[in-house]
Amino acid sequence: MKELQPIIFETMKGYTKKQLVSDVVAGIIVAIIALPLSIALALASGVGPEQGIYTAIIAGFVISLLGGSHVQISGPTATFATIVAGSVAKNGMEGLVIATMLAGIILVILGVCRLGALIKFIPLTITTGFTAGIAVTIVIGQLKDFFGVTYPAGMETIETMEKLEAFIAGFNTFNPHALIVGMVSLAVLILMPKVTQKIPASLIAVVVGIVMVQFLPLRVNTIGDLYTISSKLPSFSFPSLSFDKVRIALPDAFTIAILAAIESLLSCVVADGMIGKKHRSNTELVAQGLGNVASALFGGIPATGAIARTASNVKNGGQTPVSGMVHAVVLLLVLVLLMPYAGLIPMPTIAAILFIVAYNMSHLEGFVRMLKTTSRIDIFVLLTSFGLTVFFDLVMAIYVGMALACLLFMKKMSDETELKGWTYLEQLNAEERKREAEHLMDVPAEIRVYEITGPLFFGDAGVLERVIFRSFTRCLILRMRGVPYLDSTAMSSLVQLHERCKRRGVKLILSHVNEHPKATMSKAGFVELVGEENFCENIEAAIARAKELI
Repeated sequence: MKELQPIIFETMKGYTKKQLVSDVVAGIIVAIIALPLSIALALASGVGPEQGIYTAIIAGFVISLLGGSHVQISGPTATFATIVAGSVAKNGMEGLVIATMLAGIILVILGVCRLGALIKFIPLTITTGFTAGIAVTIVIGQLKDFFGVTYPAGMETIETMEKLEAFIAGFNTFNPHALIVGMVSLAVLILMPKVTQKIPASLIAVVVGIVMVQFLPLRVNTIGDLYTISSKLPSFSFPSLSFDKVRIALPDAFTIAILAAIESLLSCVVADGMIGKKHRSNTELVAQGLGNVASALFGGIPATGAIARTASNVKNGGQTPVSGMVHAVVLLLVLVLLMPYAGLIPMPTIAAILFIVAYNMSHLEGFVRMLKTTSRIDIFVLLTSFGLTVFFDLVMAIYVGMALACLLFMKKMSDETELKGWTYLEQLNAEERKREAEHLMDVPAEIRVYEITGPLFFGDAGVLERVIFRSFTRCLILRMRGVPYLDSTAMSSLVQLHERCKRRGVKLILSHVNEHPKATMSKAGFVELVGEENFCENIEAAIARAKELI
């Protein structure tokens, strides 16, 4: 059970005062970074600003306490913004709460069943494609506030393309004051990291934006103009459940669970490289699941490991999960004491922060490099995942992307499987016979030899139908040293081949059958059907056996 034991039990052994000071300092700095991001991501997700703080507090504390990483910082991330906004628009907050709870349960099941390693089987082309697509959807969703545009009344603005259409239709309401605040905030976000890394650029951008709107004659919407700001502590609330509500929420729940698993474990890997330690992936999945359930029950939204905040935690001295717990406690104090001041933050500043978040998460250089260096099949999967995320939705992008990747992989594996018949001396002309005689084995014409290479599975089981019998063929040898895998469909094809041999009075012999295919054959009764004596260790033994039979 150590694999599911929270890492904090290990780190607390020999925990020192020096480590505590480092963790507290790192936790405070990360909380300062997380504050504007949590508010911005909550607004991008279509919920109130305090719900982003709730998520960082509740999920952040639970995941740090129970997680499998030494330094992981969890909270709301840009990855969820699109799916959360769509879920809220379609099913309301109760639908989102149910989806988040279900996602948490799925994550716990994945961890308890030791399935953390399965995440690595999701191709990089899919994660790169939908991550870049999410970045584009975030940018499109924030154009309205960055330019101070008002959407025309009556227009649907749930899907990304609907938001873009509404933005274009309402562009005549463009507010130049909003653009000024947005551009200045964006400039601060871009330039501040080049001046100093000690103060979070997003915090400076927020202060500059507030000062501009409060002391200059600029008419710009602030968070307080559009949302009711609450400094209340998160309170417990359990949703009313029904079969229909669960059924409707399940697709979003699976998507949230997949995204949370991918991003949290990726963040753990990045952190491992920075601190030289190893995380426990299944423990982390269980913690992420419990953190999301807790977040949903206390008014939050989906959470996962945040790569940027985790990296900042390490850079500022975070050494144990205590820093993540301190980060949550500091945000709780901010919620109680300073949350009303969040109403002063201009919406264009929030949009500018999210533009930077979108750019950072898009991994633009990696996306372009993949387009230049990968195969056409991988590019097709990449662009399909990207396009579906932008033009339809993330759920479709993940499901279709995975289906495409699996189908194209099976096609690739099928192309690798080859059936090749041996060449006989009598098939060659005199010159070829003289040249090849010393390389070819002495095999009577009545013995037909085929060599199979590559996995035999449902995608290429039909390859056995290409076996050709001559009128004089009395024995067929299948050389299977190059077959590492055999599935039930291919097993059925082998049985059919045996039936063909039986009808023609041809004996079937198999040479060098590997361990996995042999086990499949034994379980299916094929070894008994053909006869154990007709399974030979190598081709020489198989030919000798065939000569006995003819």
